[in-house]
Amino acid sequence: MNSATTEPTNAEPTNSTDWIKSHTCHVLFDRPVIPPNTGNAIRMCAGSGAMLHLAKPLGFNFDDKNLRRAGLDYHDLADVRIHDSIDQALETFASQGCRIFAFTAHADTWHTDIEYTNTDVLLFGPEPTGLEQSVLDDSRITQLIRIPMLPARRSMNLSNAAAVAAYEVWRQQGFMGGK
Repeated sequence: MNSATTEPTNAEPTNSTDWIKSHTCHVLFDRPVIPPNTGNAIRMCAGSGAMLHLAKPLGFNFDDKNLRRAGLDYHDLADVRIHDSIDQALETFASQGCRIFAFTAHADTWHTDIEYTNTDVLLFGPEPTGLEQSVLDDSRITQLIRIPMLPARRSMNLSNAAAVAAYEVWRQQGFMGGK
């Protein structure tokens, strides 16, 4: 993030594939609306080496006190990128050969059944609706997956679900670089 403006970067690095391979994974939020969820995700990504991607429109600005409070002093340690739309984000990842896993309570495959790589994308929908059917049906989506829950539970909190998934990816990588 750019500490002078507290806005994430939209710019791609000079070598367009370096940013794909230099993280534990990529966490993509489609149209997030609750600032503390994104703040928590910023902190989680800073701690796990994941890159956070946000697809517009966003339901907040980066000066929101709740977003800043939830992210504590991790904003400058996180790698965050803004995409103009979910379609633009999906195209960016698909053009780089990334696998895109869409998280939904309606999937049959558990997130722990996947063998992840550091170029994989973990896609989550907006609060409280989740991903739109058109996104779930998009041909660029590799697979629909879910985090298991007890029966009669609707969904998990967005930032909690992202943390569960991102840490599973990092666990499979042997928590490389962690201490």
